[in-house]
Amino acid sequence: MAKRTVGERDVTTPRGRIHVRETDRATTPVVMVHGNCSSSAFFDRFLADLPDDLYGIALDQRGFGDTEPLPIDATRGLGDLADDLAALLDEEGIEQPVVLAHSVGAGVVMQLAIERPRLLGPLVLEAPMSPYGFGGTKDVDGTPCWPDHAGSGGGTANPDFTARIADGDRSDEDAASPRNVFRAFYVAPSYHLEDEEALLDSLLSTRIGDEHYPGPAVPSDNWPNVRPGPTGINNAISPAHFDVSGFADVQPKPPVTWIRGTEDLIVSDASMLDLGNLGALGAVPGWPGEGVYPAQPMVSQMRAVLERYRENGGSYEEVVLDGIGHSPHLEAPERVLSAIEAAARG
Repeated sequence: MAKRTVGERDVTTPRGRIHVRETDRATTPVVMVHGNCSSSAFFDRFLADLPDDLYGIALDQRGFGDTEPLPIDATRGLGDLADDLAALLDEEGIEQPVVLAHSVGAGVVMQLAIERPRLLGPLVLEAPMSPYGFGGTKDVDGTPCWPDHAGSGGGTANPDFTARIADGDRSDEDAASPRNVFRAFYVAPSYHLEDEEALLDSLLSTRIGDEHYPGPAVPSDNWPNVRPGPTGINNAISPAHFDVSGFADVQPKPPVTWIRGTEDLIVSDASMLDLGNLGALGAVPGWPGEGVYPAQPMVSQMRAVLERYRENGGSYEEVVLDGIGHSPHLEAPERVLSAIEAAARG
């Protein structure tokens, strides 16, 4: 099949200017929502491989890519990003699209599904973040380890990695370089992608600062001595502000396909970015122990919410890809495309 042409343009909405990548128009819309420290460019290759009867459109979320870099109010969870997505769909007249949402993008989509349940069609969630946010919860019900949600938010980001994004670092000589973080965490170690330079460009498009990535750190008396602040993307995904477990109760209930890789080091019950897990491994001093601050069971939390979704009349399928990391649409695009086609054609 010939590659589709992928174009770019800006869409003016009541919530600001949103940059998109898209194929030519076709019968069935497929909307793609990227995750943290990336942009719509992560879907460039995937858009080009869509069949001719699917119209693909991927947006840059605020704080990433070429969308207007408006601030992120973390106290709304991912509400700012969800409202931006809704504004784009309204402006473009897109109704009940198939949605492919990656990582934090899945959190955006789940929050939008709660707020406007009739706006979206079938959902394909790949490597989705936990419905209870990232960091600082201890069980499948999302119980916080500490009342102030210490161990989540902007202060948990690696400051060296953050500074290197701000500097546009393209080196591969340090573990904290964006290139090496991409290789180690975004995909399984066995994968080397031919379009790595473009994907690195996408990662480096992340806006750095208190209103964007990662957001401010606030001191805490509780281990690991940082708690979430009021602005920025990493604070927006703290469980202090973000909880979409109510997705289990939305009506109507679009079918959900949950795709994850066995080698995902970011979203896992033993995430290598989760301070509870890193504390248990001895990588973060002062860990208060398993009884106080265990690893966040991210995958188990998602499964528990989707099981309630099923019990309440919805349907979901969990697709587990052996040897695949955090980015199935990059590492196993044919498997994700198959899920998209199945969702589009019922």
